[in-house]
Amino acid sequence: MKILTVLGARPQFIKAATVSRAIAKYRASVDKEIEEIIVHTGQHYDANMSDIFFEEMDIPKPKHKLGFGNLKHGAMTGGMLEKCEELIVKEKPFLVLVYGDTNSTLAGALAASKMHVPVAHVEAGLRSFNMAMPEEINRVLTDRIANYLFCPTENAVENLGREGFPFDTPNRKNQKIFNVGDVMYDATRYYANKADDYLSLEKWGLREREYALCTIHRPQNTDNSSCLKSIFTALQKINQDLEVVIPLHPRTRNILKQSEQSIAIGNLKIIEPLSYLEMQRLEKSARVVITDSGGMQKEAYFHGVPCLTLREETEWVETLVESANTLVGANEEKIISAFRTLSPNFIPKDIYGDGMASSKIVSELINSFH
Repeated sequence: MKILTVLGARPQFIKAATVSRAIAKYRASVDKEIEEIIVHTGQHYDANMSDIFFEEMDIPKPKHKLGFGNLKHGAMTGGMLEKCEELIVKEKPFLVLVYGDTNSTLAGALAASKMHVPVAHVEAGLRSFNMAMPEEINRVLTDRIANYLFCPTENAVENLGREGFPFDTPNRKNQKIFNVGDVMYDATRYYANKADDYLSLEKWGLREREYALCTIHRPQNTDNSSCLKSIFTALQKINQDLEVVIPLHPRTRNILKQSEQSIAIGNLKIIEPLSYLEMQRLEKSARVVITDSGGMQKEAYFHGVPCLTLREETEWVETLVESANTLVGANEEKIISAFRTLSPNFIPKDIYGDGMASSKIVSELINSFH
C-alpha cells in the first residue's frame, strides 16, 4: 500500500508532517505494509528548508526533488505535471495525496487523475471567490477531479454542496466528502509547546503582548506601489503606539529597495525571515497579527490573537467572528481604524476540529484501500 504525496512549499510540508506521523503511527500499531513517498516539486524555494528544518520539525525528507522553482505558472505546472506522471509510473501508488492550493497541488492531482489513480485533496472546499488569485483556480480545479475531499470546516463542505458536489461520472465512483477538521490546527498544537521550549522573545528584544507582528508577500500588495505605500504608512503610525516587527520576505525587501524614495520604512523593526518555530513563537505572543497570509490568519486565531488581514477577502471566513479577524485590504484608514478598535485576546472556538484531522484522514484512506 503506497501513497504518493506531492508538496511544493514549506507550509505544505508542515501540514503534511501531521499526516505522515499519523501514517507512521498506524503502521506501527497494526504492523501493516504502508509506505508514503514524498515528492518535493521545489515550487517555492526556501533557504530554511535544510536538513536541520526536517530534523527539528520531525518531518520525513522527500524521496524525490523536482526543482521547479522560479518559473511562470504555465511552465511550472506543465513541468511538474510531466514529472509527476513519470513518478506515478515508477512508484505505482494506490493514491496521490495533495494539499492546499499551489501549482504543485494541481499538477499532482492532474497527473494522477489522467492516469486513473485516485486523488485525495486536503483542505478541499475552501473558496475566496476571487478568481484573479491563482490559488483559487488551483483549489477549484483540484476539487473537481479529486476522489476524496478532506474539508477543514463545515463551511468548506457547504461550498462544495453549492457547487454540485459530489459528482458521479461514468467509470468512476462518487466523490467522497469528509469534514475532518484542519491539519494546520493539528500542526499548531503539536509545535506550539516546542516553540516555547526552543525560543525566548529576548532573542528579538521583545516582550509579551508589546508588539505587532506583520508579514506582507502577496503580489496584490507588493506589486502595487500605492498599496504598499498605504500599508507602510499605516504601519508607521501603528509603530508610534506599538512596536511593529516585520520578518521581511526577500521579494518584498527587493521591491522596497527599488521604491525606497517613495516608501519609507522609518523605525519599523525589520528582521530576517523566520523559521516555522520562530514564527509560531512570535505569533502567539503578539498583541496583534497584521498579514496578507492565509495561514497566519488561522494561526493567529488558534493562538487567540487578533488579526488584521491585508486583503479584501479570505478563504478562512470562520475567523471573521468576534473581531478575531478583520479585513482591511491595503487601505490606510481601515488599517488604522481596525487597530484602534482592537478587541482584547479571545478564546478560539472549535470551528477547525478537535486537533485529530490527520488521524481521521489516514483512517479514511485506509478504509478506501480495503
